[in-house]
Amino acid sequence: MLTRIITGVVGIALAAFVIQTGGTLFAAFALVLMLLAWFEYVRAFAKRGDHLTFVLGLFALAVLWGCGWLGNAEETMAVTTVAVLLMLLLSVLLHGRVTFTDAALSVAGVLYFGMPFSHMVLLRMADGPALASPIGSFEFGCAMIWIMFIGTWASDTFAYFVGSAIGSHKLCPSISPGKTIEGFGGSLVGTTAATAGLGVFFGFPVFEMACLGLALSIFATLGDLVESVAKRETGIKDSGNIIPGHGGVWDRFDSVLFTAPIVYYFATLVLVNQ
Repeated sequence: MLTRIITGVVGIALAAFVIQTGGTLFAAFALVLMLLAWFEYVRAFAKRGDHLTFVLGLFALAVLWGCGWLGNAEETMAVTTVAVLLMLLLSVLLHGRVTFTDAALSVAGVLYFGMPFSHMVLLRMADGPALASPIGSFEFGCAMIWIMFIGTWASDTFAYFVGSAIGSHKLCPSISPGKTIEGFGGSLVGTTAATAGLGVFFGFPVFEMACLGLALSIFATLGDLVESVAKRETGIKDSGNIIPGHGGVWDRFDSVLFTAPIVYYFATLVLVNQ
């Protein structure tokens, strides 16, 4: 427990520095985390005998990240199309070594990690007015990244504590036996309230932010359940041990993979047009 707490404190301090700095540093951290998550994903499926296209996946992810860094949607579409077709073609070109299942799992992994992390980079660079807050001014993209992370953390935290205190009805027992309906309800209420509070803090419309909080709670839970399904398929408990006491990168970012795109489109389609 002590190791988990120390790692959590150090991780939050590092995350705060990277988020506040933004720019190249934030983009570089996103790239490293994305590639580490891909490595854990490939290793997990290797445990059940699958041979994913590791090197091609690394290349495709790096180029997808580059498209996000440049902020160009057309290049992102082109790279995604080429990467998907190439990985599927490997089941033909390397028939006998790469099965269609291997290729399909590779495609799924590249999209699963590449798109959300690219959206995270896009979100940090999103244009918008500087925001005044009780503790100082924030860049628009910086504020949205904080909202994404705090909303996601709130969902996990409220679900854990409410579920531990009063949880008795299982939410998805065949996928994640520890999750309860009561915990999910606590997540819905707590995350909605926390995100609405962030709206007040940053000067955003409270009703719209409450709606975002509701969506964050739902998608954070779904993101966690998706990884739980994958871990059951591959027979692993944790995706890795790179973060002492917290598992792997995939373990820590499973919910963020689903919430990052939600916050990005909310920011660009709702808040920027206010």
